[in-house]
Amino acid sequence: MTEVSSSADIAVALDLVQQATADSKITEAAADNLSKWLTEPKYQAYRAGILQAIDDRDWQTLDDVFWTVIPFGTGGRRGRMHPFGSNAINHRTIGESAQGLADYVKSEKPDGPWACAIGYDTRHRSREFAELCAGILVANGFKVFFIDDFRSTPEVSFLIRYKNCDCGIMVTASHNPPSDNAVKVYWSNGAQLIPPHDQGVIQCVEQVELFDVADFQTAIDAGNIELCRDEVDAALLEEHKKQSLGESRDIQVIFSPLHGVGEFNVKNLFDAVGLDNLEIYEPHREPNGDFPNVPGHVSNPENPEVFEKIIEHAKQTGADLILASDPDCDRMGAAAPLTLEPDSDWKTLNGNQLGVLLADFILKKKDQRGELNRDSYMVTTLVTTQMINRIAKSFGVACHSNNQVGFKWICNRMDELGPENFLFGTEESHGYLVGQYCRDKDGAVACMLMAELAADAKANGMTVHQYLNQLYLAHGYHAEKLLNIRLEGSDGMKRMQNIMGTLRKTPPWQLGEFRLESVRDFQAGSRFYPDGSVESFEGPTGNLLIFDTTIDGNYFAIRPSGTEPKIKLYLFGYHPADQMGDFETTKSEVLDRLDSLANELQAFADRV
Repeated sequence: MTEVSSSADIAVALDLVQQATADSKITEAAADNLSKWLTEPKYQAYRAGILQAIDDRDWQTLDDVFWTVIPFGTGGRRGRMHPFGSNAINHRTIGESAQGLADYVKSEKPDGPWACAIGYDTRHRSREFAELCAGILVANGFKVFFIDDFRSTPEVSFLIRYKNCDCGIMVTASHNPPSDNAVKVYWSNGAQLIPPHDQGVIQCVEQVELFDVADFQTAIDAGNIELCRDEVDAALLEEHKKQSLGESRDIQVIFSPLHGVGEFNVKNLFDAVGLDNLEIYEPHREPNGDFPNVPGHVSNPENPEVFEKIIEHAKQTGADLILASDPDCDRMGAAAPLTLEPDSDWKTLNGNQLGVLLADFILKKKDQRGELNRDSYMVTTLVTTQMINRIAKSFGVACHSNNQVGFKWICNRMDELGPENFLFGTEESHGYLVGQYCRDKDGAVACMLMAELAADAKANGMTVHQYLNQLYLAHGYHAEKLLNIRLEGSDGMKRMQNIMGTLRKTPPWQLGEFRLESVRDFQAGSRFYPDGSVESFEGPTGNLLIFDTTIDGNYFAIRPSGTEPKIKLYLFGYHPADQMGDFETTKSEVLDRLDSLANELQAFADRV
């Protein structure tokens, strides 16, 4: 080192940081957090790496990893891994999360005993972070139930309930890039944290100074960590089997775990319920945190590109359906042929379409079994297709859709309404849940139900796409489009705040051919109109805006992502069934309308 010596000349480093701030090379917030990590004793272990980065003048990296304190979002604490930094996943931020969780649980339940469930996926350092969390919880007097192999996120949710734990931790960054990792934090009901517990944990995390870590193997030997993989695997499989609804089994399925954990749960479940014509797609089979054979190395079943190579293989093998799960197997994606003809083209299905198909299938099968009653219900979110509401109504079943984005809201709503009458929960981002065994979305059961649905459709001379078209004819054509505006780092956050602020203060009442009727601001609980009038409305509180156009049933929503640095725009098109002429013409008109609206919104965002 030169200006900053190996003896840790903190004063020189702080001067360099101050100068970099004056030169606009790092933000003031980054400089403030940097100073804390350089001077406060609790960060001493990370000081050498920080000093080296300062000496290298690596200001962009330093700004990225220090410009904020990594927050709890809709899916927990998630971000890029880096050896140090308040805005990165590392030993300190993971350790703070585990210690803060322990402190909060103990404050809520002072007399103990305390227990925590912990699992992890195939990402880099997931096992390491899981053992760290286990050691911290044990040092705080907790019994830890540890799944001693990579397993799915819903298995941790199930384990919490199965062992009556007070909380749970899943180490995964779901479908994020290989650079990322995270902790998803759960409460005693098996659902991810919501108020007041999320804020309570955050406050405890912010107050963490030092934390002790018990030795992992010593804790196992002492009985403070119980390795329970085989027991929990078997118990969860029994619950999974109970969710089977279909009878037809003539279906050839290709499944991709996208280099994640999904093969274990999906393969065992398919075998257990007689869906034995299942091929694991070999190029995606290896558990590998680099996701080497996935386009862009992003294992997200929402992306149609993920299925392109698998579709080529499916055409050669004569498969009827392709299924995929994300790295922690809580989401499901699918692709299917458009017709039953051997040379048919294939197409993926988006999360709303899959939710529609599963909702109808579940209701139909439950109705045939006489298992629907006047209290039966489904749960969705404010940015999930309204088609599910219409399908539910046709079966005389309620659909509760006035919920914030994030599956934790669906699961907690389920507990509020009574899980005994819960039928199905879904959100547009490929999350699906049936049954009462856990409180999170479950990719394995979603795969099973989708395979049963496809087999049922095939037995009736249809593909799943043709099944979906029948639903459109009955309930109206619904189309959805998702537009992501990625905004990295501190500059991205400023732009994100600027876009949301502009939309609140001066919304674009005219977007090309689209005229807005009103704007619903779920942060303020207010509805705004073009004439300047405002009225309040009842609804969940969150950083979400919904823009209703003058075309009935056509609207869009915008919100910052809770798990990634981006703004998400959700576009919804609709044409009533009783006004539908030629189906293909109607479909083309609605899709063109959404494309036009997406272009207008992108242009607006670019101008802000």
